[in-house]
Amino acid sequence: MPKTDMMRTLLKIAVSAAIVSGCAGEPEATRHEINGLAQGTTYHIVYNHPEPIVSVYHTDSILGVFDKSCSLWDSTSLISRINRNETDTVDRNIKECLELALRLSRESDGLYDVTVAPLTEAYGFGSGTRATEPDIDSLMQLVGYEKINLAGRIITKSDPRVRIDLNSIAQGYSADVLARYLEKRGIEDYLVEVGGEIICSASNDGKPWRVGIDRPVEGNYSPGADLQVILALSSEGLATSGNYRKFYTDEKGRPVHHSIDPRTGKSTVNEMLSATVVAPSAIEADAYATLMMISGLEDSRRILDRNRKLAAYIVYAAEDGTMKVFVSDNMKKRIEDR
Repeated sequence: MPKTDMMRTLLKIAVSAAIVSGCAGEPEATRHEINGLAQGTTYHIVYNHPEPIVSVYHTDSILGVFDKSCSLWDSTSLISRINRNETDTVDRNIKECLELALRLSRESDGLYDVTVAPLTEAYGFGSGTRATEPDIDSLMQLVGYEKINLAGRIITKSDPRVRIDLNSIAQGYSADVLARYLEKRGIEDYLVEVGGEIICSASNDGKPWRVGIDRPVEGNYSPGADLQVILALSSEGLATSGNYRKFYTDEKGRPVHHSIDPRTGKSTVNEMLSATVVAPSAIEADAYATLMMISGLEDSRRILDRNRKLAAYIVYAAEDGTMKVFVSDNMKKRIEDR
């Protein structure tokens, strides 16, 4: 990926989860780490195994194949070709992302929608050029999850101009893809982090994996430098979405956030500062964190009531401007002392 694209994409990381060291005295011979660059961000893998059987060569190769499938920044990727109507056949990566995305779209009455590509590009959060004054009415004619249908590995569109943006789900899914590879190689204890989205298995040498969540304040651009909370995870996925890093001020001085409301076609404006979600997989955590940021606090609580497999740590702005926290009951047990 070109450096300009990398810098631009780095801004899309709503919030990063920093892996907190908690394994003093662990035998060095069994702990292995992989660090790399992918999807315009960084990735980090920790696993325990007698031998270093997985290297950056393997993981870079897997993520390279993934980008050829789901990256909007690559004009030759499969998703880019689907958006240009050059093919109607999806691969496993896109199929699994779309299946979950369409399920969430139905559950949320369209509040979660991966057909927002024309809007994200118009606002400057995609691979296209930002429009000074987006023509929302015209763009909204191209948005709506019901305009696409997935049957097996064939995708159809009711309007050929409809385009798909998997950025709200693909990073979490790519972490899951790496985890599958580790398990295929017989690795049982691991943590995979891609741009802040996490999936972990089993334990960290018999203890939970400890993950730090960044405080959602403007200017907090260094992951791990200013933590809001530390969570203990075991065999689950985690993702955080927030509006305090990926935003800009338009020509009229209005803040424009990357979370786009597909019902209005406008940047989401609500009390949400960040939403951290724990789910059975990273792809689910990623998608639900995005959905909660758009939904707002009260609707997020209803989402949690309907989905007991989810846990959430939400930071929001109260009416008096102070920062408040909502923690679901099943998240409280994961909070660690500093």
